[in-house]
Amino acid sequence: MPRRTQAERSEATTTALSAAAHALFGRAGYPATSLDAVAAEAGVTKGALYHHFSSKRDLFEAAFIREQERITARLEEVAAGHPDVWQALHQGIRVFLEHCLDASFRRIVLLDAPHVLGWEAVREIEYAHVLRVLRAGLEAARAEGRLATTDVTVSAHMLFGALCEAGMLLARHPSPSEALPTLVREAERLLSALKPDAVGPSLDG
Repeated sequence: MPRRTQAERSEATTTALSAAAHALFGRAGYPATSLDAVAAEAGVTKGALYHHFSSKRDLFEAAFIREQERITARLEEVAAGHPDVWQALHQGIRVFLEHCLDASFRRIVLLDAPHVLGWEAVREIEYAHVLRVLRAGLEAARAEGRLATTDVTVSAHMLFGALCEAGMLLARHPSPSEALPTLVREAERLLSALKPDAVGPSLDG
C-alpha cells in the first residue's frame, strides 16, 4: 500500500474528528460532550484534535454543517425525482419536517445550534444549504408562472422561517410523531398561499 501524504493524513484526521463529534453531539448534546470524548471516539490524541479544531464550538459547527449537508442532499434528491416543481416543493416540505424527527438533527440543529453558534451563524449556514434548495424550487415555480411573488428571496426566507419554527415545535413537543401531520398540513397551506389563484387583494389596494 502506498504511504499517504501529509495532506491525506490531515484530511483523514479531520474527517474522523468531524464524524466523532457529529455522533457524540447528536447522542448526548453539546453540554454533555467533552473534547476528550471526541478525541477518544476518533482514535486520536487531544493534541491532534486541537491541531485541526481550535475549540469545542468549531467541532460543533462541523457537526452542524454535516447535518445541513445530509438534509440538503435529501432535498436535492426530492427535487430531481419530481418533474413537477410544485409537487417537488410540497414533497420537500414533508421531507424536511419528517427529518426534524431524526434524533441527531433535532439535538444538533434545532436544540443546541441556536445557543452554541448563535442565530446569525446558524442562518448563514442554513442559507447556503436548505434555503438554497428551497429558493431554487420557488424560482423554478415562478418561471412556470405558478408562483405569485415579485421577490422570490423574500418568499423563500419567510417560508423557510416558518419551516424552522415548525421544526422547533416538533423538537419540543412531547409526542413529535403525533404533531407532525398537523405541522406538515399547515406548512403546505403556507406554500399553497403563494400560488397565483390563492393571492387576494393587497391591503394598500
